[in-house]
Amino acid sequence: MMKSLKSVLLSAGAAGLVLTLAACGGSGGNGSGDGEEAAVLRRGISAKVDTLDPHRSSAKWENIVISDMIVGLMTITPEREVIPGVATSWETSEDGLTWTFNLRESQWSDGEPVTADDFVYAFRRIQNPEIASQYSSLLYIVKNAAQVNSGELPPEELGVRAIDDLTFEITLEEPAPYLLGLLTHYTTYPVPEHIVEQYGEAWIQPDNIEVNGPYKLAYWRTGDQLVSEKNPLFYEADEVCFDRVAYFEIEDAAAVERRIEAGELDINNGFDGGRTEELEAKFPGWVRTAPSLITTYWSFNSSQEPFDDVRVRKALSLALDREFIVDRVLTPGYIPAYSFVPPTMSNYDVDRPELGFADMTREERLAEARALLEEAGYGPNNKLSFEFIHRSTDDNPKAAPVAQANWNEIAPWVNAEILRQDTKVLYARLRQSDFEVADGAWVADFDDPINFLYLLDSETGQQNYGRYSNPEYDALLAEASRTRDLQARAEIFAEAEAMMLEDYPITPMWIQVTKNLVDPELTGWAENAQDDHLSRWLCRADIETDAGAETASTDSAEE
Repeated sequence: MMKSLKSVLLSAGAAGLVLTLAACGGSGGNGSGDGEEAAVLRRGISAKVDTLDPHRSSAKWENIVISDMIVGLMTITPEREVIPGVATSWETSEDGLTWTFNLRESQWSDGEPVTADDFVYAFRRIQNPEIASQYSSLLYIVKNAAQVNSGELPPEELGVRAIDDLTFEITLEEPAPYLLGLLTHYTTYPVPEHIVEQYGEAWIQPDNIEVNGPYKLAYWRTGDQLVSEKNPLFYEADEVCFDRVAYFEIEDAAAVERRIEAGELDINNGFDGGRTEELEAKFPGWVRTAPSLITTYWSFNSSQEPFDDVRVRKALSLALDREFIVDRVLTPGYIPAYSFVPPTMSNYDVDRPELGFADMTREERLAEARALLEEAGYGPNNKLSFEFIHRSTDDNPKAAPVAQANWNEIAPWVNAEILRQDTKVLYARLRQSDFEVADGAWVADFDDPINFLYLLDSETGQQNYGRYSNPEYDALLAEASRTRDLQARAEIFAEAEAMMLEDYPITPMWIQVTKNLVDPELTGWAENAQDDHLSRWLCRADIETDAGAETASTDSAEE
């Protein structure tokens, strides 16, 4: 039998884990016989993991690990097509409000059955006010979810129920044409009630955790790496190629390149976009990019002075030279953003609203910015000073000095200071509204405009970073959610987005492309706009699955 990871750690010591994994990576054995090396997939992730609890996480890099361990009602292909997960079939009521899912017989990794009650428990848990989930508002589409989250109603009033062990029902507040896509998101995953209730917050630790997906956490050293081992009780375990997945928390781009050169890394979820051509030459076949559903946008804290004044917010937005940043600083393929919702978003076939100054020259923008600030009372005797915080990863540190120069260019009495922050720390500050102006980005959780526009709803909570509040905007989103005609719904969304953009709670900056470094020898990788890539689909040509056949996943798409 293959040695368990715990025995490896005990015998070799935690300090030697990286070398152990590096030696195993890409091995031809499937780890099924005595003395055979385990086949290990080594993934670099862009920031430190704070939690692996699907109800407490809101980080894309944490989801890389979470979605390798837990499967929801629906799941995705390498191309991110929505396919059945734990659910095998479903029915929808005529009014579109009640969805009934039939579940497959499956198990948690300790052998306990996965039942509809696990889904009921999970849906109630994310709305528990004590959990304080950053993502609870994503599921306010479920009947009574907002009231349960606020404590106005008991959890039993949430619109979910177990009809029997293998039949789960969801009742919605209004029709949701995007529901199946939403059910691929980790906030909708089941969690093992028997384990969560026993261990509390510690249920996600390696010694306690039980999962229903292809991999189970076996090791976690904060700030360094996590390792998951193949779960033999996963319902399609025979089709999973790698025996282990190691996740390295690497924020330094140079460190990523050193690991690739040393043969110690198979994938990294990002790279320095300004060096795309250099990296393509240095690592032939590794650079993968594709059009994405990712918007970088900067938030103004409209809950405090001076950013409670729309003139200040608009002036700072006007001054930013998006074209220069995109053309001279960022990854090739990025485009300047004058709208919040990405242009390739589905269910949004309308003339897209834009910031009103999109067609103005640079000189005209600066002149209007200066006039707005003067109108707001700023000048030589009342300087405007503020701090801009930005993420430490990706292209963001290179864009920040350009933004600082742009703002200081408005007038000598405008003083912008920039502060680089650890990405995890920055998002924690955003959720606490502890900033003046801040960098950030949103990656679509599902392919529908509501997934972006809901972020500025006054009831969204922590992810409405600047605490924007406009009752008319909220009312338009509510009206769109009640509208079943997709074209009419899109037109209402466009009206809402136009209204929000003119209020300047945020300033869209650029639409990204996905950026990954992927060993060209890996199979099963395909580009998709939401940049989701499950380890279960990946393999190498020289590794056999437990079923004895090479993985038949599609090769990586070329862009």
